[in-house]
Amino acid sequence: MTEPLSPAALFDLEGRVALVTGASSGLGARFARVLAAAGANVTLTARRADRLEALAQDLGGADWSAGDLSDAGYREQLVEHIARQHDRLDILVNNAATNDEGPLETQSLEELESVVDLNLVAVMDICRLAAPLLFASKDASIINVSSMYGVVASRGPMTAYNATKGALVNFSRHLAAQWGRHGVRVNALAPGYFPSEMTGDLADPDFVRSIEDKNLLRRIPRIEEIDGPLLFLASNASSYVTGHTLLVDAGWTAI
Repeated sequence: MTEPLSPAALFDLEGRVALVTGASSGLGARFARVLAAAGANVTLTARRADRLEALAQDLGGADWSAGDLSDAGYREQLVEHIARQHDRLDILVNNAATNDEGPLETQSLEELESVVDLNLVAVMDICRLAAPLLFASKDASIINVSSMYGVVASRGPMTAYNATKGALVNFSRHLAAQWGRHGVRVNALAPGYFPSEMTGDLADPDFVRSIEDKNLLRRIPRIEEIDGPLLFLASNASSYVTGHTLLVDAGWTAI
């Protein structure tokens, strides 16, 4: 019988190459810190160069590249940069996203398109461009950051956000089916409301109470409660898991 790996070895990312999009703040910055702490060589990308530079320094000189992922030209430059630096990509965390507000009937086409371009088109295109680098890895893992609103609908009006996060769930399933033969695992990570810029860092007491009322644990999450799910999907701990959506929502979607 094969001896079980130690828990530390299961989650060890030493020497692996990771790319985290939307890494300048919120969950993206947290994801970058967690992967780096587990030993990964992390490249950070987002639009805000000052924040990326500060985070890179905190991580001991991590690689970073600032740009707009809605720009197809920048996406090509980013993947070319990873290729020049590493010749492979082991962990791709597609986290960059934006939100829309207001009823659909009052929104402009431009507003809807901007959300779809960043939340969905950019994710598919980065996967497309990075395919040769991912295929060159022995342990490739793509983590598409969806949302619990990719599984159930929000009551608040954010049509394009709901649509794109739902699309990411099925895109992850589809790509897992296509790329399993290359050894690439593809999963979706679907958080509930975590402290971030997008959620106002959960500073609004009324908002906090509404979250507490609707989830099964009756509390808001601590930011570190996303660390384990991310590491699970990124590491050998999930080596036989693909095409899965991991909800981290305190049971919001369970009932």
